[in-house]
Amino acid sequence: MVSPVTVVKSEGPKLVPFFKATCVYFVLWLPTSSPSWFSALIKCLPIFCLWVFLLAHGINFLVSHRSASRILAGLIFSAVGDAFLIWQEQGYFIHGLLMFAITHILYSSAFGMKPLDLKAGLLMGVVSSSCYAFLYSYLSGPFTYLVAVYIGLIGFMGWRAVAGVQLCNDLWTWTKLSACVGAMLFMVSDLTIALNEFCFPVPYSRFIIMATYYAAQMLIALSAVETREEEDFRKRS
Repeated sequence: MVSPVTVVKSEGPKLVPFFKATCVYFVLWLPTSSPSWFSALIKCLPIFCLWVFLLAHGINFLVSHRSASRILAGLIFSAVGDAFLIWQEQGYFIHGLLMFAITHILYSSAFGMKPLDLKAGLLMGVVSSSCYAFLYSYLSGPFTYLVAVYIGLIGFMGWRAVAGVQLCNDLWTWTKLSACVGAMLFMVSDLTIALNEFCFPVPYSRFIIMATYYAAQMLIALSAVETREEEDFRKRS
């Protein structure tokens, strides 16, 4: 297994643009009450940087490793979803929801179905069901079933990320752990959106949503580089 220090030295410089773009978003803190293409660009810029981060590993790497290419595709749909949510008050919330639903399908596919780990699946099923049960009384119209489907998809994605860790069997890698933590942060971000949108105002909701979201996307993007790092490590050995 490649050590975390080795990977940080290798991948850290490629993530500098992401960290800078994230800082720009939080420093500017553009008001959500005045949506514009500029505010959409600033919000999406960190995700664009993660595109570049994965593309920097080479087209051949992405073509030969389907998990990495699916994570890149998920990041593309995420950026489109982010843009739609800039105009959520103008009726584009469902459009954003759809884009992120596709993102979770792509991430689930990238994480794979092995190992199955039914215990983790049961746990995520209980968590997802509990979240929906709490939200249900606040939902109406199409959101009653749209939110149910969305929670099912992100819960499934979380299951596949958690299942890959296998801490008990000592078969985990730092990038699988990265995917797991990223998936959990994504769930925290989306749950905060749901509570704030449908139930009650959440204090500091925007900061919580965006901080956990950007961290989640970075960690999931990092999980795609494991195969490349292992190949490079073997060549140097």
